[in-house]
Amino acid sequence: MRNDGQCHCGFVTYEAEIDPDGLLICHCTDCQRLTGSPYRVTVRVPRADLTLTGETPKVYTKIAESGRERFLHFCPECGTPLFSSGTGEAAAFWGIRWGSINQRAALKPKRQIWCSSATDWFGETKALPGTPRE
Repeated sequence: MRNDGQCHCGFVTYEAEIDPDGLLICHCTDCQRLTGSPYRVTVRVPRADLTLTGETPKVYTKIAESGRERFLHFCPECGTPLFSSGTGEAAAFWGIRWGSINQRAALKPKRQIWCSSATDWFGETKALPGTPRE
């Protein structure tokens, strides 16, 4: 499914080929803190299927609980979270943040991870298949 997206102010834009079945919810405490919400919704895509069409995002390097480096890409102008990526084999896939996708209304999550950290206010963890950790 061909999609395009952008940050809130339109400074960073992109196009991507997205598999709608790849959309997932992450309940990890990092995603909670980084979004200010109970979870983050992301679709994982091969890096080759993502083309930056606007300005370059800024990158914040975070060390995950697993010890892996994670690169969090965001707009340097408005701060919108856009992508995540990694090193080594993980560099071949990027996570696109659902809120930045222009066609997001057509995409629904299919699974969830880090359910052990879920707030589960409304029974979210029962709504989709999930795992306690990644």
